[in-house]
Amino acid sequence: MTKTIILTGDRPTGRLHLGHYVGSLAKRVELQHSHDQYIMIADMQALTDNAENPEKVRTNVLEVALDYLAVGLEPQANTIFIQSLVPELAELTMYYLNLVTVAQLQRNPTVKTEMQQKEMAANVPAGFLCYPVSQAADITAFRATVVPVGEDQLPMIEQTNDIVRKFNNLYGGSALVECQALTSGVVRLPGTDGKAKMGKSLNNCIYLSDTAEEVQKKVMAMYTDPEHLRVEDPGKVEGNPVFAYLDAFDDDKAGVAELKAHYTKGGLGDVVVKKRLNEVLQAVLEPIRTKRDELAKDPQAIMEMLRQGSEKAEKVAAQTLLEVRKAMRLDYFKD
Repeated sequence: MTKTIILTGDRPTGRLHLGHYVGSLAKRVELQHSHDQYIMIADMQALTDNAENPEKVRTNVLEVALDYLAVGLEPQANTIFIQSLVPELAELTMYYLNLVTVAQLQRNPTVKTEMQQKEMAANVPAGFLCYPVSQAADITAFRATVVPVGEDQLPMIEQTNDIVRKFNNLYGGSALVECQALTSGVVRLPGTDGKAKMGKSLNNCIYLSDTAEEVQKKVMAMYTDPEHLRVEDPGKVEGNPVFAYLDAFDDDKAGVAELKAHYTKGGLGDVVVKKRLNEVLQAVLEPIRTKRDELAKDPQAIMEMLRQGSEKAEKVAAQTLLEVRKAMRLDYFKD
């Protein structure tokens, strides 16, 4: 049987953190043997708001690749590649841009939210405004029918399918295929500071590569219930990042439920709960950290893996581009 094709990936703007792990990485590891999975390090999309700092993007390509392998993604089971090394994606993006209006891009809820967060306003780079079209190129180039995303990314999937339908209607045939979002099981962790979003730029992350000391320091400094001033005071579990992290990582669900009940009733201090979380996270991260440190000793091997993955990805994208050009009557010199 033909495996379902998945396209997923990350922007190399920094090392990956626990939010990435529970939001996507763990699911990728779970699906890697049952699906045909393309995992893209989206350096071109990272440049849409980091054009002035290409070295940052370049450096983090390796960091992201190390995180991938450290959590258990296998090069033999996945096609892990660098976006800019598949030039067909840029050409597809150019063709798709003619099928989308500026007004559509400006109305995209995901883009609007990110523009507000980055305080871009009218100074938004054209590349950033158009990155949903670039994502459509990425997805369709590999004929992905499943794209794991959070709820906030659903407009991107809708945009992709709009482009697919318009392209096929305009040029006939079925050169492009629609995709569906995979949102089940996607967990969104809050930041360590209690903010709803965990982000590299917000300095509220626990990274997969953090040392044991760094993890402990961040856990013990985590935001909790600001009204839980004394041990005997009742505390709130809702909106409390410490319990959100325990829900995500502690396999002893009955024990976590007891902690919640005790904390809610009163008589349980934040330090005790944080120590429990620190122990849980150290157990999760220690093998990842150890494997990552070992892999980091041979960066050339990591880059060679990315080179091979990019070459494989380009061959697949080239076939899609050939069919797109044929549908658009741009196949001038046929063999």
